[in-house]
Amino acid sequence: MLKYFFIGFIFGLALIKGEAISWYRMQEMFHFQGFQIFGFFFTAVPTASVGLFLIRKWNLKTVDKEVIVPKKRLFSKGTIYGSAIFGIGWGLTGACPGPIYVMIGSGYVVALALLLSALAGTWTYSFFRAKLPH
Repeated sequence: MLKYFFIGFIFGLALIKGEAISWYRMQEMFHFQGFQIFGFFFTAVPTASVGLFLIRKWNLKTVDKEVIVPKKRLFSKGTIYGSAIFGIGWGLTGACPGPIYVMIGSGYVVALALLLSALAGTWTYSFFRAKLPH
C-alpha cells in the first residue's frame, strides 16, 4: 500500500504545484485566457495513449499477472448528455472529480461540498441509469 500512497502523493503534489486545483486557473482555461490547464491535458492525453498502445503491443499484465484487456466502448447519446452535465458542473465549480481529494487535503474546506455533490451526482446516475438513453 505504501507504493500507492507514494504515487498518490506525487500526483497530488503535481496538481498542487501545477495549480491544477486552482479555481482561477480553471476559469482562465474556460475563458481561453490561460494555457496552463490545457498543458496538463496536452500532456495527459498523449501519455495515456502511449500507455494504452504499449499495453496492447506488449500484452502487459497487472501486478497479479492478469492480462490487461482495455474495453472497447460504443458511442451513445448518453455520452453527450453526461459530458454536458459534467462540463457545466466543472465550469460552475472550477473542479473536476480528480483533484477534489487533493483540494480537501490542501485545506480547501469548500471542496467537501464538491465531494458531496459528486457523490450525489453518482448516486443519482445509478438510480436513473436504467431509464437513461443508451
